[in-house]
Amino acid sequence: MQVFKTRSRVISIRLSEDEYFGLKKLCAITGARSVSDLARDAMSVLLKGGQGGDGLGARMDEFRTQMRAIERKIDDLPSRISPAVKG
Repeated sequence: MQVFKTRSRVISIRLSEDEYFGLKKLCAITGARSVSDLARDAMSVLLKGGQGGDGLGARMDEFRTQMRAIERKIDDLPSRISPAVKG
C-alpha cells in the first residue's frame, strides 16, 4: 500500500477555457486522475530537474512511443490495402 504525504499547501492559478480543456485532454491521454494530479506530476518533474521517474514524464514517453507505433501502422496501410483492392 502506498503511503501519501499529507498535503497542506494550496496554490491557485487562473486558466482560460482552452487551457483547462487542454489539460483535461492531457489527463485522459496520460492517465492522470485529475488536473491537480497532472499539475503535481509536472511540478515534480520540474523540481527533479526534468528527470521524471514514474510520473508525467514517463507516461508522456510511453504515449509518444505508442503514437509513433500508430503513425507507422497508418503509413503502412496503403501498401496493405492496395493488394487487397487489386486482388
